[in-house]
Amino acid sequence: MSQALTPQRERAVLWLLAFIQFTVIMDFMVMMPLAPQLMQAFSISAAQVSGAVSAYAWCAGLSGLLAATYADRFDRKKLMLAVFMLFNLSNLACALAPNFHVLVLSRAFAGMTGGVLGALSMSIIADLIPAERRGAATGIVMTSFSMAAIAGVPAGVMLGAYFGWQSPFYLLVLLSMLVWAVAARALPSMTQHMARAPVPLARVLPELFGLFTVGAHLRGFLLCFAVTVSGMMVIPFISPMLVGNLGIAPAQISYVYLCGGIATLFSSRLIGGWSDKAGKQRVFRWVALFSIAPTLFMTHMPQIPLLLVMLFFPFFMVAMSGRFVPMQALLTTIPEPQRRGAFLSANAAVQQLGTGVGAFAGGLLVHTDAGGRLVGYDTIGIIASVLMAFAVWWVGRVQPASAPAVTRSPA
Repeated sequence: MSQALTPQRERAVLWLLAFIQFTVIMDFMVMMPLAPQLMQAFSISAAQVSGAVSAYAWCAGLSGLLAATYADRFDRKKLMLAVFMLFNLSNLACALAPNFHVLVLSRAFAGMTGGVLGALSMSIIADLIPAERRGAATGIVMTSFSMAAIAGVPAGVMLGAYFGWQSPFYLLVLLSMLVWAVAARALPSMTQHMARAPVPLARVLPELFGLFTVGAHLRGFLLCFAVTVSGMMVIPFISPMLVGNLGIAPAQISYVYLCGGIATLFSSRLIGGWSDKAGKQRVFRWVALFSIAPTLFMTHMPQIPLLLVMLFFPFFMVAMSGRFVPMQALLTTIPEPQRRGAFLSANAAVQQLGTGVGAFAGGLLVHTDAGGRLVGYDTIGIIASVLMAFAVWWVGRVQPASAPAVTRSPA
């Protein structure tokens, strides 16, 4: 049973979770545009900056997996506040890093904490919101991606350009502490999942591995992995393609992302409400199928002016982010309530693994020619589209815990 809240309190909690996720997403996204300043400050290569970004993703995946062993043993509120405070400290450590090695360690610690916060947010949604309204709730929380694209990352990049690469991390610490203070007052205590006796410590690891032996869990994990890999093969190379292939100035790329972010600010909530009314699987299929066309256009983009890129990019961003709204809402319905936190923590690890695999695989398939053009991006688009076609077919096999254990063919 979900814990009853007034509509006003429920909405406040959802927007609070959105702001928590905003800080996590901004923390992850702001590193890439800061690469030039970091390379100059620490005398490092672009590959080393990429390594720092990868350290975040891999540690986020590992921490999500480990969180599956303890996520259901504590009050959700207390665990959220503790992990969020550690996340704030990791950003302070990034800002104070005296050398690149300390920065990498700080990024790894940020990944370990940030990776848990996403799973905790989905666990709180699942605890507080009935399944029939969970799509709309997920849509509200996922507006955090839009807020990060519209305000967070541009502000961080501007601060980095004028006040040094450390300033975005100081801004994150300030914002995160304000959100933490509000969360301490606004989040309700959530202990209903603790009604059953916790798993004995001697059985923690077997229980963790047990999550990956349940067929329903594996089907959900595979869906999440395929969708994440599909997106991360394409997204990291958008800026190099726009600059190298289309000749767009790096400063103008912020306009492109701003257009996409504004569009997703509205689309995530609309898609969430649609998934509650029409069914999470059905809406996922439609949005995923729609995403194939903008993916192929992005990866096969002809020489077009900046204005047309800005007009196209909202379709791309709406499609890419929109797939996750019904998918995440569907995933919250797979496990039993007493294993929900563990399952979603493990799924967060799978998602981070997909992030790393997608970016790594994409890097193997593309290269820059002598003229600075990105070559091989079209191949990535085809592979990403095939993965999405697979996900459209596979989602019919991802069933809620209460659903009969039968295999359905997609409509």
